[in-house]
Amino acid sequence: MLDIVARLVLSPLLVAQALHVRRSAQNLPEAAGPRRGTSGMGPPLKLAIIGDSSAAGVGVAQQSRALSGQLVQILGAYFSVEWQLDAQSGSTTPSTISRLTQSTSRPLDVIVIGLGVNDVTRLTRTGKWITQQKTLIDRLRTLHNPKHIYISGLPPMGDFPLLPHPLRWILGRHARRLERHRRAWLATCPDCTLVPFDLPLRPDMMASDGFHPAAITYTLWAKEMASRILSDWPIHRET
Repeated sequence: MLDIVARLVLSPLLVAQALHVRRSAQNLPEAAGPRRGTSGMGPPLKLAIIGDSSAAGVGVAQQSRALSGQLVQILGAYFSVEWQLDAQSGSTTPSTISRLTQSTSRPLDVIVIGLGVNDVTRLTRTGKWITQQKTLIDRLRTLHNPKHIYISGLPPMGDFPLLPHPLRWILGRHARRLERHRRAWLATCPDCTLVPFDLPLRPDMMASDGFHPAAITYTLWAKEMASRILSDWPIHRET
C-alpha cells in the first residue's frame, strides 16, 4: 500500500524520470548467433527458451555467452538437446502471447521462460498480470504439451543502476509484489517451477546499460536453471 500511495503522490516525478530513462538509456543489441540447433550426446531433450531482451542475450555479444548458449552447453553434457530460442527485446507477457499465435505446434520436453521485467516497468496491475501469466502458460501447454515449464524469477529491479530513485524503489517493490502473487499461483501448478533470482546485483553483474545482465550473470543464471532441470530430469529417464 505504501508504494501505491507514493506512486500517486510522486506520479509527475516518476513520469519524468521514466521518460528521461527511455531517452537516455544505452540501446544494446540482442546477442548474435544461432537461435536453434542440436547439441550434445545422450537421451534426446527438446528445449525451448522464451522471453524478452534478457532471454535474447542483450548485454553480451554472442548467444554462446547468453542464457541459451550456456544452458544448452551444460545440458549437452547429459542430453542430445534439440533447442530453440524465441525471445525479443521489449516483450511483455501479452506481446509474447500474441507472438505465440504464429508458432508451430510441436511437442517439447522443457520450456524455460525469462519474462516479466517489461510488465513491471509498465506497472501492470497484479491481478491482470497473473491472468496474463496463466494465459501464457495455458497457451504453451496447448502448443507444446511440455513435460515441465521453468519460469525465471523477476530480478531485483530495485538494484538496477540505470533507474533513478524514487522510480527504482517503486519498480523494485512492484516487482516483489508481482512475484509474491505469481509464486502463490505457481505453487498450484505441478508442471511448473519458479526459479527465483536470488543473486545480489553487484555492479559487475550488470551490462554497460545498467539494465541488462552481464556475462557473469548469464553464467550464473544458466547454471541455476540447468541445476533445476537436471534435478528434475534424471539422466536415465526416457524422454
